[in-house]
Amino acid sequence: MATILLVDDDSDFCSIACHLIEMLGHEAYTASSLEEARLSLSDSRFDHLLLDFMLPDGSGLHLVDYIRSHDIPIKITMISGHPAVRGALTELCDENIDHLTKPIDGDDLNRILNPAKASPNRNSQARQNDQAMHFNHLIGESVAMQKLYEMIERVAHTSANVMLFGESGVGKEMVAKAIHHASGVTGTLVCTNCGALPKDLVGSELFGHEKGAFTGATGQRSGVFEQAQDGTLFLDEVTEMPMDMQPTLLRVLEMRNVVRVGGNKEIPVNCRVISATNRPMQEIGQQGVIREDIYFRLAVFPIQIPPLRDRMDDLPLLARSFLQQLNDEHQTDYKLTDEHLRRLMQYEWPGNVRELRHSIHRAYIMADRDSGEIQLPDSFASPFSAQKSPTQALMPGRTIEEVEKELIYATLEKVNDNKTHAAKMLGISTKTLYNRLHAYGDFSQ
Repeated sequence: MATILLVDDDSDFCSIACHLIEMLGHEAYTASSLEEARLSLSDSRFDHLLLDFMLPDGSGLHLVDYIRSHDIPIKITMISGHPAVRGALTELCDENIDHLTKPIDGDDLNRILNPAKASPNRNSQARQNDQAMHFNHLIGESVAMQKLYEMIERVAHTSANVMLFGESGVGKEMVAKAIHHASGVTGTLVCTNCGALPKDLVGSELFGHEKGAFTGATGQRSGVFEQAQDGTLFLDEVTEMPMDMQPTLLRVLEMRNVVRVGGNKEIPVNCRVISATNRPMQEIGQQGVIREDIYFRLAVFPIQIPPLRDRMDDLPLLARSFLQQLNDEHQTDYKLTDEHLRRLMQYEWPGNVRELRHSIHRAYIMADRDSGEIQLPDSFASPFSAQKSPTQALMPGRTIEEVEKELIYATLEKVNDNKTHAAKMLGISTKTLYNRLHAYGDFSQ
């Protein structure tokens, strides 16, 4: 049995974490500030410190400095309220410090507190469970993905149209396939990219055309609405559809029939429409890229797909799955090591799941055939990293206060200055956030 000191000012989190710690066979003590933690460390001996990054009287990194300067023998695990913080903390701390992201669960805690029992050499059945796909297409067990699975479950057995929101590379088409699979419909899934269609061919692609309707129309052709009969139609990048074509789309959505280009016969269609966009929801309304009446027809059930940085706990499952797919395809048996996963977890992945998949593919190509290990590149950075990474300014060489300030303002920007939401993402109380902003001289709150 180990003695654990948990330093966090969130009483609800402490209550849950202490219960988990005790269930794992350890003794838990708490402190809610740096001052309380220093007093506890001076009065008692602890085996493991679980330390929140932000506390009411300063950063948890100051306590790390205190422990190092006083040669206190204790294992340290930093806790952050948001996965995007993990990369910055990893750069600032040495490799002997572990990291957890709120909300933590028993498996995460067991891996940290009982490393011998949580061996990476698990049996094959456990590995198969790790790789299990939800709805035959999605991988992930994080809180964010569990919420997504619940949304899919709720909408799957209705006929409601769905609009998917998410950054490029998050897997919007995979979610569309999952909804189609869960729906149990008899028709097929038909996918088309509205942003990739020439303007003069959008009508033909969507609604079909009759022979001779235009130059090059040498025969009759069914559009994607007809092709998706009794199934699902996935309209990717729907916000890139030309405005002059949107009234025709609205009529099809309302009347549930199409008229082919060059024809005059109404053809009944019956399919669920799943649309997708990588534009933020607020931008759609501000920039007028889609008509309001069409938006409400398409977004009967909107779903936000989380970026990879918001579900970093799923990264090992995704990476192993991508590597296993390559192994199966080429009859190989390359492995991901703990060091590989550590490096993968440090990067922000601005290109999301797509970027991770491509990086694993490259590492597979560069694999060492003698050792049986893949070879990761020295850097994962792409030309787009600096544009998208929310913690690009959180680099080594900056003071703890500078890092903390940058992180707070980056989070506030991400949530449009919603301080309650920002505090939740950072894993701190709203009062602590206001105190920090006041300390920075920001009196606008």
